[in-house]
Amino acid sequence: MADDALRDVLAALELAADRRRYHAIDFFRPYAKQQQFYDAGASFRERLLMAGNQLGKTEAGAVETSYHLTGLYPEDWLGHRFDHPVRGWAAGESSTLVRDVQQKKLCGQPGVEADFGTGYIPKHCFVDKPSLARGVTDAYDTIQVQWHGPDGKPVDGAVSTLTFKSYEQGRAKFQGEPVDLIWCDEEPPEDVYSEIVTRTNATNGIVYTTFTPLKGMSSVVMRFLTEESEDRFTVTMTIDDVLHITPEQKAKIIASYPAHEREARTRGTPMLGSGRIFPYAQESISEPTIEFVPAHWAKLWGVDFGIDHPFAAVLGAWDKDADVIHILHAYRERNQTPLQHATAMKPVGASVPVAWPQDGHQRDTGNLESLAAQYKKHGLQMLPHHATFPDGGNSTEAGIIEMQERFATGRLKVAAHLAPWFQEFGLYHRKDGLIVKLNDDLMSATRILVMARRFARQVALGPGMGGGRRRNNGLANDVDFDLF
Repeated sequence: MADDALRDVLAALELAADRRRYHAIDFFRPYAKQQQFYDAGASFRERLLMAGNQLGKTEAGAVETSYHLTGLYPEDWLGHRFDHPVRGWAAGESSTLVRDVQQKKLCGQPGVEADFGTGYIPKHCFVDKPSLARGVTDAYDTIQVQWHGPDGKPVDGAVSTLTFKSYEQGRAKFQGEPVDLIWCDEEPPEDVYSEIVTRTNATNGIVYTTFTPLKGMSSVVMRFLTEESEDRFTVTMTIDDVLHITPEQKAKIIASYPAHEREARTRGTPMLGSGRIFPYAQESISEPTIEFVPAHWAKLWGVDFGIDHPFAAVLGAWDKDADVIHILHAYRERNQTPLQHATAMKPVGASVPVAWPQDGHQRDTGNLESLAAQYKKHGLQMLPHHATFPDGGNSTEAGIIEMQERFATGRLKVAAHLAPWFQEFGLYHRKDGLIVKLNDDLMSATRILVMARRFARQVALGPGMGGGRRRNNGLANDVDFDLF
C-alpha cells in the first residue's frame, strides 16, 4: 500500500513537472500594462507596446500569438478573438534574432530537440514538425498549430500556420497573399511596416508590435504617437510597471545604461539624443502624489488651447517660501468643446485662476467671442490678459529656459502618476534647431503656467486634490500647521 501511495505521489509530481515544462502559457500572468495592450486588441487593428529592455514586451507578444494560433483563449480574455484557424507571421530584425527570440519564446530552445514545445505554444498543439528555413541553422520557416473551438477541444482539420520572417529580407518578402495577424518584435523599417499593414487589410486582421524605441522618433513611432487614427493604440511600459525586478536591481539596471539611453531602455521613451529639450531623468523631477496641499500655496492653471491639436491644462501649486512649483494634475483631450473642457476642470479647481496663451484672443469661425471668453463663460477663472513674463514678453524659448533651470534645481516637480505629462516630457525635442510642435500640448500648458506664476492665488482645490483639511490635532482650527 505504501508503495502504491508513493507511486501515486511520484506520478503526480511528474505530471506537474510535465505541465510546467510543456504548458508554460498556463503560468503566465500579465502585468497591468500587458493586460491593457491585450484588451485594446478588441478595438484597434494596430497596436504598439513600447517598453524598456527586459520588461516583458516580447513575452506579451508571444503569449498573444499563442492564443490566436491555438484558439485556447483564457476565460477572461477581453482582447481580439479569432473564431477560426489563422494564418500569421512573426517578424523581427534578422533571421538569427527571429530564431533566438520569437521562435524560442513560442517553441522552445532552438537546436535542442528535447526542448521543443517548452515555449508558449503547448507541445501537444503542434501539428507535424516545423519546416526549416534556409541559411540559418535551427531556424524554422513555418509551424503548424492545432486550432481549438470555444469548448477547448481540437477541431478536426483546423490548423493555424505561422511563418517567421525578418526585416533584412526587404519589403518584397512581405508581399503576397493576405494574413490574419502579424506580430513584429523590434521596430520595422517604414516600408516594411507599410507592407505588413497592407497584408492584413483584406482580412480585417491585426498587427501588434513590441519594441524598445532606440531609433528615436522614427516614422513608425511617429505613426503611433502623433498621427490621428481610430485604428491605432499605444501602451508604454516602464521599469516601474514590472514586479519581477527588485528596487535594488532596478537601480543597478538604470545606472548600467549610458545616460542618453536610460529613458529608452528603462521607460520605453524614444531616444532623442542631443535633440531632446529636457535632458533630465524622470526620477529627478517626479514626486509622490501630495496628499495635502497647504492652503498658503498659490494655485494656477496653465492651458494650451486646442485649435488644431489637443486642448491641454495643468494645475500647479506654488510654494513661494521654497520657490517650488508642484504640478498636481494634467488634462489633455482632443475634439471636445470649451464646455466639455471646463466641465472637466471645475471639479478639480473651479476657483483657481487660469493662465492662457496669446492665441486665446482668436475667434472660432462664426463665433464673435474669443476662445478665452468662451472658457470664461463656462465658469473658468480666466485671467484678463494672455500670459506674459513680468516684462511683457512671452518668448517660448525664454519659457523653456525657465523650465530647464527649475528642473535642474529641483524647483519644478511633477506628480509621478501623471503618465501623459511624462510621455510628452520624454518626447519633447528639436529637429534642425527648431522645436517639433507635435505631442507638446501639456509641455506648452506647463510653460504658460511657469511664465504666469505671479498670478497664482491661495484658493481651495476640489475634493480629492489634496485640498481638504488636515485632521484636527486639537491645537487650532483652520490652519495647516502646528501654531506651537
